[in-house]
Amino acid sequence: MYRPTAKGYFSGCGGMELGILLANIDVIQSLDLDKQATDCMNANKHYFGHTILNEDIKDKTVLNQPQTDIIIGTYPCTKYSPIADIHGTRTGDDLFLHFFRHIALEMPEMYIIENVPGMRKFKVVMEAMTKLPNYYVNVFCPVDAANWLPQKRQRLILFGTRKPFSFTEPTNNYNKPRLKDILENNPEVEMPEYIINRIKGKYRDLPIVVDPSLANAVAPTCVAHYAKDLSTRLVKDTKSQYGVRPFSVREYARLQGFPDDFNFENKRSSYRLIGNAVPVQMGEWVGKEAMKYFNKNGL
Repeated sequence: MYRPTAKGYFSGCGGMELGILLANIDVIQSLDLDKQATDCMNANKHYFGHTILNEDIKDKTVLNQPQTDIIIGTYPCTKYSPIADIHGTRTGDDLFLHFFRHIALEMPEMYIIENVPGMRKFKVVMEAMTKLPNYYVNVFCPVDAANWLPQKRQRLILFGTRKPFSFTEPTNNYNKPRLKDILENNPEVEMPEYIINRIKGKYRDLPIVVDPSLANAVAPTCVAHYAKDLSTRLVKDTKSQYGVRPFSVREYARLQGFPDDFNFENKRSSYRLIGNAVPVQMGEWVGKEAMKYFNKNGL
């Protein structure tokens, strides 16, 4: 079996890379500007033995890096999200062009993009990523983390390949954990005053509350902003004083598919890293599809 090589850009804390590794792809390099994210990857050397760069892709030349079969880009999606309309910032950004630069110069056998479904509305971005000469493109949207995990999280996944190939979209995994399965018995969670005020209706918006006792309970999308406001997503817990509470850091990580031996510091900023990550099982599906391409095409 051929084991392709890959490198990732905008890697965050490594959700996509971990999934790719579980699919038996050899990840040789990850890059992210966020030092806390790369520190997190470095704190998990039992998973990541490859080079981890804390650098800015804008400053990174292409041709002096090791070439790989696959280049993966999970560039920031904030500007492509509908919520950005509220703040007047939904203008896109230039990071996709730097990823495009790496694809155009290196011309790997495959490139992979993960982003929010809203990216489709940006014609310039989609043209750049789907009209490269000599590449065949497959786009899956939406791909929902709920196929594998008790979390609703819809994403766009794009495969660009040098040869035509029929990729298979994911299907619902009936062996996925239930929401109640990922909850801790004695979670360490903060309960600041503003959460209590939101529960009591003192804010305009009530929290999203999920009930783990329901058989098909699914948590809302894990968001990075949870690090700043724990009141937006709460889970029912009869042992909690108010009957509901925030998710713990470990529970949040489990919602994104991270194994329990994946180290996250038990502090607020870890919610941001987790919320920005690609769900591990989604990354594994991507990796398994990539493996089919390389091995069925005899590459």
